[in-house]
Amino acid sequence: MLSAVFSASPTFLVFLGFVIAAGITMVLMPAWIKLLTRTHIGQQVRADGPQSHLVKQGTPTMGGVIMVVAIVITIVFVAEPSPALIAALVATLAIAALGLFDDASKVIHERSLGLTPKGKLIGQFATFAVFTLAVVNFMGVDPVVVIPFLPPIDLGVFTTVIPCDFVEGGFRIPWLYLLFSLILLGGLSNAVNLTDGLDGLAAGTVMVVMVVMSAIAYRMDMLPMAVFGATIAGACVGFLWFNAYPADIFMGDTGSLALGAALGCIAMLTDTEVYSIIIGGLFVAEALSVMLQVLYFKRTKKRLFLMAPLHHHFEKKGWSETKVVIRFWIVSGVLAAFGFVLWFIQPIVMGA
Repeated sequence: MLSAVFSASPTFLVFLGFVIAAGITMVLMPAWIKLLTRTHIGQQVRADGPQSHLVKQGTPTMGGVIMVVAIVITIVFVAEPSPALIAALVATLAIAALGLFDDASKVIHERSLGLTPKGKLIGQFATFAVFTLAVVNFMGVDPVVVIPFLPPIDLGVFTTVIPCDFVEGGFRIPWLYLLFSLILLGGLSNAVNLTDGLDGLAAGTVMVVMVVMSAIAYRMDMLPMAVFGATIAGACVGFLWFNAYPADIFMGDTGSLALGAALGCIAMLTDTEVYSIIIGGLFVAEALSVMLQVLYFKRTKKRLFLMAPLHHHFEKKGWSETKVVIRFWIVSGVLAAFGFVLWFIQPIVMGA
């Protein structure tokens, strides 16, 4: 594997993961688009969305399949295997499979809604619960949450220990941390999914965020996780070539749910859960806009935003799709940089 060949050049391995994933995505995507077009597997546009989006009806979807394939191939050849990397990759693939089933159901039934929200959440929470318990019991992840410039919060105070021969000290179920992780991972996965509503928006913002998460993992000497983050960023760049306005293909839930899940997994494994909320602040804002819209409408029967998620609000205000996307990229970059700065100076300030 390339990790052994370039073991003395870890920085090169990270860049290699980025480049190979981007290259594989760009090479495989045209054939995938042709196959989807020939089989009439296209996007179902929501009827209540912006009228300008109606022309996107039938655009090939499930581009996330090729992104996931590119990520897996690159990881196999570039990254050195580690328990943390395998856990993150398996969780990401499980959520990608859930998204693929969701995308397929949309195509079969020819509607913009796939799985029911309840069904989707059950699948996500089951995957994330297994991931959380695995990293806590087998990979040394402490049920502690680090908050910038504040003492860490121990969420392992209410823990059930089940006697187990395979785990030293017994199998632990830290209930508070488990609840926190389900909210974090589920929230990020669905937030990226909500962000994927304009051509190039999700892919561009995830790319920015993953570059920063890769840098954090690299700084922490977690090279496999750094390669994982860089590989995802590379797949997003390769996908952007075909997803830029006007999009030739959409990533679908296969890609967006999996990318959000991967972000959450990296955050947990690098103990940057709270920082990831800042770094991925744009995704959080998109999700909050939907929640606020629903709550406000239930109380007042009026809309807080012209339309949710937030990117559609600005479209309704007259911004062009490309203007919204580019400005959201900028906002995402600023938030990601701000989160990285907070993470970097945290030990310096606390140490002083």
